[in-house]
Amino acid sequence: MTTALFAVAGLVAVVAAVIVVTSRRIVHAALWLVVALGAVAGCFGVLHAEFVALVQILVYVGAIVVLVLFALMLTKAPTNPLPGLTTARSPFAAGVAVVLALLLGSGVVLAFGNKKIKPVPDGSAEALGTQIFKTWVLPFEVLSVLLLAALIGAIALSQRKMSEGSGKVSSTGKED
Repeated sequence: MTTALFAVAGLVAVVAAVIVVTSRRIVHAALWLVVALGAVAGCFGVLHAEFVALVQILVYVGAIVVLVLFALMLTKAPTNPLPGLTTARSPFAAGVAVVLALLLGSGVVLAFGNKKIKPVPDGSAEALGTQIFKTWVLPFEVLSVLLLAALIGAIALSQRKMSEGSGKVSSTGKED
């Protein structure tokens, strides 16, 4: 049963990820990213790694995707399909994607073979927390500063565009 649920959640994640990268509307891609990341959290949940599943939902679905959508709204990015997108390279891109998927899949099969998926043993949240906050604290903080810089940049760009576009002429002939 665990293997079947894991396979379903993995399939949903893969299908949603393909839709993310093939979507012509950026907002739709961001919303499909929520589905893909939620399915990955479902994979962790099936494996009884509830802590990692909740962190996946809180950090990625709750923070990263909201940050992406917030940045899209702040910069007033076009939400319509971009007219300059062509599908001339689609067969080549699809071929590269298939080759990479086969390489990744064969690597996973060679590494794990026919081993059964086993749930994570109880009490692993403590070990994981220790690992994150001792070994990986610097990359975690660098990532938070990078996201903060991106948000500040988005605000600065949107303010500049708003101030440039606010030079309306009123009925008295003066600029607002």
